[in-house]
Amino acid sequence: MSPLKTAASPRVDASAVETKVRPGIGRRQVYAVAGCYFVASFAALGLPPYLTEILPELGDGAARWAGLLYIVPTIFGAIGAPLWGRLADRFGRKRLLLRAQLGLAAAFLLAGWADSIGTFATALVIQGVLGGTFAASNGYLGAALEGHALSRALTLMQGSARAALVCAPIVVGSLTPWLSPHRQYALLAVLPLAAAAMLAALPEPPRSRPAPPQATTAEAEADGTPVVEAAAEPSGRAPAASLRALYAIEFAFVFSTVISFPYLIALIKERIPGTGPMVSGILFALPHMCYLIAAIPVHSLFRGRPRLGIALGFGCIALGLAGHGIADSLTSFVAMRLVLGAGLTLGLVCMSVLAADCAKGRAPGGLFGSIEFFSKAGAVAAGVAAAAGNDWFGPTAPVLTGTAIALVTVLATALPRLPRTLRTRRSLRCPR
Repeated sequence: MSPLKTAASPRVDASAVETKVRPGIGRRQVYAVAGCYFVASFAALGLPPYLTEILPELGDGAARWAGLLYIVPTIFGAIGAPLWGRLADRFGRKRLLLRAQLGLAAAFLLAGWADSIGTFATALVIQGVLGGTFAASNGYLGAALEGHALSRALTLMQGSARAALVCAPIVVGSLTPWLSPHRQYALLAVLPLAAAAMLAALPEPPRSRPAPPQATTAEAEADGTPVVEAAAEPSGRAPAASLRALYAIEFAFVFSTVISFPYLIALIKERIPGTGPMVSGILFALPHMCYLIAAIPVHSLFRGRPRLGIALGFGCIALGLAGHGIADSLTSFVAMRLVLGAGLTLGLVCMSVLAADCAKGRAPGGLFGSIEFFSKAGAVAAGVAAAAGNDWFGPTAPVLTGTAIALVTVLATALPRLPRTLRTRRSLRCPR
């Protein structure tokens, strides 16, 4: 069964979908959660690019362990996310969110004062196991919001991640003349501590939610053709097949986008000799800037047709990555990075809508912990594939691999629409 066919989630009455906020949490609290994730992510996202400068201080002069240590927090974060999500559903989402922030602070302090590679690696393992602030934040929001309000909040959370990814390396680089990136880990530990203090003032969301009414409704396709969807399960949940499709799309999306990250700078220098680090950094950040600018309008446009947005997003990703393989000028690289940014924005926003649909009637901690597992698994697989492709075929190989995965996902999500559309139109032309 194709991801598209299974990715459809049951539709409920518009008034249920538009449920805004449950008692005890308002718009300011949502922005507070997103802001806390932003500040807590500074060290986690801003310091890993400087591992090649940190490791020589710890005895690894050639920074041979940089590639492995880069993915250590991701691997252990993937292992721990589902467990922490289930514990949050059992013992309280706010409590486990505070645990994630304090875990990050402890890991950063240990990393900043480490005096050997072994101690530093242990700190990164602790960061992965005890961190997980993104999944914990989404689980907190998922317990307090639903429908459009939840998908918009998840879109805002992705905006926090993109903003940290853009700003953190710049701030770390600016502080480097006064404080080495290694010691900045200890300094930046104050950020998750501050986030924990702010989160302590937020209310605890409810541990259970009433399921939305069971319904079978007609959903309009992109071309206006009504399609009858399967009825919701008695519990009000999205079908299990929809959840599996979301996991598969999450993995493919993260893989196809992240695989271009590690060797992008090398590719730019190979194609445009003499490019300075500032220009390379701007090119790296362009897709994330696109998300910050366009995410909310895209959410308004595609919140009722997320599958179409995902198919278009993967199409843009495939086109943008393929263009990276042939770009040989600054103008062409800017164009391809913008196309990739369009795909990144469409995919992230529409996956937030699908996640909000799947959250109906489900324990949010376990759901978002599982989504985080597949996201991190995609990132790890992308890192391994990028390293192998670069070693064998050069820096062009990772972007071409990402292109292939994106194209396969486009075919899997878009082509199954055609037979259904043809059957519907044939039945309208030849009524029985």
